Amino acid sequence: MSSRRDFVKKTTLIGAGLTLAPGLTYSAVNAPSNKLNVGLIGVGLRGTNHLTNLLQRKDVAVTSICDIDPARITIAKDHISKAGQPTPKIFGKDEYDYRNLLEEKSVDAVIISTPWLWHTRMAKDAMKAGKYTGVEVSAANTMEECWDLVNTHEATGSHLMILENVNYRRDIMAVLNMVRNNVFGELLHFRCGYQHDLRFVKLNDGITPYGKGVEFGEKGISESKWRTQHSLLRNGDVYPTHGVGPIATMCDINRGNRFISMTSHATKAIGLNKYIVDNAGPDHPNAGLNWQQGDIITSTINTARGETIIVTHDCNSPRPYSLGFRVQGSEGLWEVDGNRIYIEGKSKPHRWDDAQEWLDQYDHPLWKKFGEYATGSGHGGMDFFVLNAFVESAKRNVAPPLDAYDAATWSAITPLSEASIANNGEPQDFPDFTRGLWVNRKPYNWMKDDY
Repeated sequence: MSSRRDFVKKTTLIGAGLTLAPGLTYSAVNAPSNKLNVGLIGVGLRGTNHLTNLLQRKDVAVTSICDIDPARITIAKDHISKAGQPTPKIFGKDEYDYRNLLEEKSVDAVIISTPWLWHTRMAKDAMKAGKYTGVEVSAANTMEECWDLVNTHEATGSHLMILENVNYRRDIMAVLNMVRNNVFGELLHFRCGYQHDLRFVKLNDGITPYGKGVEFGEKGISESKWRTQHSLLRNGDVYPTHGVGPIATMCDINRGNRFISMTSHATKAIGLNKYIVDNAGPDHPNAGLNWQQGDIITSTINTARGETIIVTHDCNSPRPYSLGFRVQGSEGLWEVDGNRIYIEGKSKPHRWDDAQEWLDQYDHPLWKKFGEYATGSGHGGMDFFVLNAFVESAKRNVAPPLDAYDAATWSAITPLSEASIANNGEPQDFPDFTRGLWVNRKPYNWMKDDY
């Protein structure tokens, strides 16, 4: 905690070397020395995590918070009081009170951490209000919403950052460093996804012992109030960005490369039903529900440069957590499961190396320089880095590393997977959200240690 408090004393280390991608505009609306006034829309578990990290910074003031749950407002106000900051303005009288927060001149930037169905509409309203906007994942649910994010950004000039924290995971950034240093040779193939047993999250009444509840919706708590309904009604990869975000960065999507097409397939849906029957019996009302989402969704993406990417969604079956990363090129590959690597000419023939020595050797400059400040920030430290990127970008009002085009492109996997599955795996063309600009857009310079 103390390290992160001290971090802002050294922000000149970041600001002095801020490197902008070519073609981006600079605005002096917020000078680097100014304090950034932030409003939080949604202070549930994720929003409160952002709040906790923001309160560690001396260059940020949390001036407004919004949530329709009074209990979460109370928790957030308590955090702010303990941090010694003034009581923020409170919004939450109804589902649209966030629009009143957006009218506050004291708010420079907003962070949206609400249920998925609100992400796009809130992000659009925030950009229209001239706020620097951060939105949690996924950013959009439908193709129309994906285009809405891009069109609103272009129409208003307001910036949007998708807050994909896995892009800042330490091993991911080390592998990105290896990619940029051509360790794997010419890139060929990737694997990634979201493989996380969430049955206890989707079915949880808050009363039954942890992991044994089988309720959702009005009877559920936390994410089971809203997330579970997607599995009941939709058959597709509804949560793709944790996996595809880091891979898209490695293969320069929207910056010299783009997704061309995608096919998706789904297994049968039995995991949630089995969980209900096992924990509450076959006579429970929820045991008769017809779940639409296949337990395992597999999508294959083709890129303009000729790489393939396999994306897996697996949240309704018993398994250990893994994002299933594989990065493979003409000279070797890395796999996250087993943390193993093979580099031709350097590894013993046909034998895996323990990847840790490689990851240590190519530890990203960002982590080398600021890793100590990330301790305790959440998710192994990557929450510090994604929030820091947002704050530093917003203070300067410049395009963020993960922008509106990324938010739309990564989120589009959801509606495209639904369409492909509904049509027996029929290939779906991937929209070009940059409208051709991907050809000349330069890759973001992730190898600088700016933020």
